[in-house]
Amino acid sequence: MMLTAIGLMSGTSLDGVDVALIETDGKQVRAFGPSGYRAYTDHERGLLRQALNEAPNLLHREARPGILREAERIVTLAHAEAVAIFTSHNRISYEDIDIVGFHGQTVLHRPAEKMTVQIGDGPALAKAIHIPVMHDFRAADVDAGGQGAPLVPVYHRALAQSLEREGPIVVVNIGGVSNITYIDGPNTLIACDTGPGNALLDDHIFRTMGQPFDCEGRTAAQGAVDVAWVMRALQHPFFALPPPKSLDRNDFASLKVRDMSPADGAATLTALTAEAIARIVPLLPKEPKCWIVAGGGARNLTMLRMLRERLDPATVEAADALGWSADAIEAQAFGFLAARGLKGLPLSYPATTGVPIPMTGGVIARP
Repeated sequence: MMLTAIGLMSGTSLDGVDVALIETDGKQVRAFGPSGYRAYTDHERGLLRQALNEAPNLLHREARPGILREAERIVTLAHAEAVAIFTSHNRISYEDIDIVGFHGQTVLHRPAEKMTVQIGDGPALAKAIHIPVMHDFRAADVDAGGQGAPLVPVYHRALAQSLEREGPIVVVNIGGVSNITYIDGPNTLIACDTGPGNALLDDHIFRTMGQPFDCEGRTAAQGAVDVAWVMRALQHPFFALPPPKSLDRNDFASLKVRDMSPADGAATLTALTAEAIARIVPLLPKEPKCWIVAGGGARNLTMLRMLRERLDPATVEAADALGWSADAIEAQAFGFLAARGLKGLPLSYPATTGVPIPMTGGVIARP
């Protein structure tokens, strides 16, 4: 039975809310619907940055002390507004939507401590939009001993089934954190976070230039990479760990490029992301032949150039070039995951998150 699902995603880059509609049975995607975007305001983004700073002090994942309570309210309202704008603009009736997948905003991810916190009130959102909402996707996996991330590999596999590409194929999503999905035929699915994505770069650009991100990688293109700095950063033990493994956005916050110009810092941090992705290759069963880049990093031309240099002779393509949506792919994924969760299908596997057995997940809130 095919379901019509809306997926919502607010990533660790803190840019805004992505919205996407798909038709799926949780195994295959029959059709892509429209997609949309609701940017966070400067006030909202500032509030979320404060929440990220306070979240490491949380002792219980349900607690919302101080600024976290207001941040959760703001996140929920922003998502409700995103759905209202999206459905109105595309003339979609609430009655036509079977389920909404609501990821929320990650403010803390420490799977070793069985702690993963995504703020966003699922029941309040369901009441606001008058559609059933599936939320809290990561908790069951983490409670069972998994990393809780990444969760999009099952969606990447569904997309890759339609490609005529010789494997192995890797889909790399470059959001605030970078993660990969390694696909080799119908039965081999491996995934992990690889290291910083855009988070350190975005923070640097915001701090030095007052801009939210390095548009098309233009600032990095004008700078010189501090290779010694990158090599020192890659000595962090995380990079040598085999998959599955996952990160919190702030795990590498101590890596600073304060003594560099905006351009040199941007070039160096972009190179770190590309090199960290390349470092996963020796840890995979076979060398990939094809890389597909999604997420905000797919819009960064300097990032793509560096990836092509490091991953040669494998091909590196932006997701948009394949007819996929680089911007909406994670929102689509959470619509897909919501459909899988409704049917009790696995969202994660031992080779994607390290969970002991294939695990379903998500909690349903009804209007």
